[in-house]
Amino acid sequence: MDEAMMTEAERASKTADPADPRVSGGGRGKGVYQINTLGCQMNVHDSERIAGVLEADGYVPATPQQIADKDVDLIVLNTCAVRENAAERMYGTVGLWAQMTRSNPNLQIAVGGCMAQLDRERIAERAPWVAAVFGTKNIGSLPRLLDRNRATGRPQVEVADRLDYFPSQLPAVRASKVSSWVSISVGCNNTCTFCIVPTTRGREQDRRPGDILDEIRRCVDAGAKEVTLLGQNVNSFGYGIGDRYAFSKLLRACGTIDGLERVRFTSPHPAAFTDDVIAAMAETPNVMHQLHMPLQSGSDRILRAMRRSYRSRRFMDILGKVRAAMPDAQISTDIIVGFPGETEEDFQDTMRVVEQARFSSAFTFEYSPRPGTPAAAMEQIPKDVVQERFERLVALQERITEEEMARFEGRDVEVMITGTQGKKDAATHRVTGRERTGVLVHVGVPEGEPMPQVGDFVTATVTHAARHNLIADPDPRAGQTYHVRH
Repeated sequence: MDEAMMTEAERASKTADPADPRVSGGGRGKGVYQINTLGCQMNVHDSERIAGVLEADGYVPATPQQIADKDVDLIVLNTCAVRENAAERMYGTVGLWAQMTRSNPNLQIAVGGCMAQLDRERIAERAPWVAAVFGTKNIGSLPRLLDRNRATGRPQVEVADRLDYFPSQLPAVRASKVSSWVSISVGCNNTCTFCIVPTTRGREQDRRPGDILDEIRRCVDAGAKEVTLLGQNVNSFGYGIGDRYAFSKLLRACGTIDGLERVRFTSPHPAAFTDDVIAAMAETPNVMHQLHMPLQSGSDRILRAMRRSYRSRRFMDILGKVRAAMPDAQISTDIIVGFPGETEEDFQDTMRVVEQARFSSAFTFEYSPRPGTPAAAMEQIPKDVVQERFERLVALQERITEEEMARFEGRDVEVMITGTQGKKDAATHRVTGRERTGVLVHVGVPEGEPMPQVGDFVTATVTHAARHNLIADPDPRAGQTYHVRH
């Protein structure tokens, strides 16, 4: 998934809580660190593990002021390799940071994530001021690599091809107190011709269900009210040991955890999306009716060229079953425009499926070749053709999204609060969060009511549907709902 799928908080660099006694007391520990994260939710969760490993070694997160003043001892770039310009973006960023190392010789820069997995030694060659390069399977090695760099003055590189331990076994510093990511698997067994993920993340490996549930319980004990289960293909969980019902069993088991209010997951693959998963979603009260399922193309010919092991009819059948079981379900998707060989007829097939599917939103990308993938060697479509198709598809989805959002007006929604907007003394001050199916909602707090806190649940009447979010400014005197549950 792309950065567009993340909230601002998820994209933000890891920074310190000013209330942290290490920070308020002025302590630097072993060093002050900053993490910059690019890419998908998996990378965001990996950054939580990177932070956990660093803090266990004595590092302290930088405050926003320290970042602004460039008063940091370590900067970690957790990279993404999905887009064509990923390498240029990485080298451009670490190139800018090279100037900081000249003015601060003690500053260390570390590069991890998917681009580190791909480029390995080349990063150290092109950017010798980088202290450490570590792969997606080497998060736990970062402190040791930094120590070795201090001792030798030379870049340290450690990128493993085999997974020896799950990142979930490492300590974590959670970005949110009320929402937690929980990885259920790593890697991918599919062979999509456009995708670099199997190269950067390796073959799919599943965690033990008991370990997953134990981690979820620890998250809840620490204050989490919502978890999102993560995997490249979450619904193929258990297939490696021959249990095709393992994922639906896991969803149902989540329903037995006291204090766990909401469960989400991302991303399932249409080929393995079975009826038992739909039933588990519909029948487990704390599993949200939200589904992000990548379509990629509405053309069966292009799906074959992509090596996507389903066809458009199968995809639409799944959507029909989901909506029959959960009429309120919000379904989003990923679509690639301009895949090699895509004709206007193929593109029209995609437009037709999008019109029929009525996605709540679609993350639409112009195809970009990734070196080392089969599609990169195929004949590419002219950029101007791809751009024109992209604009048509975005316009169609924007209309559908606007129409679907309008259906919320006048309805009561339950919102888990994740932040605030504006000031308390403003005419209308708001809290913000997501309703049960994942839509972002800004809730106006009626006059005289106390401000809800992060983690509270507010049930309110939607008064306006914007293009990509909802506004709920209810007036209880007019019979509109406003209720807070702690």
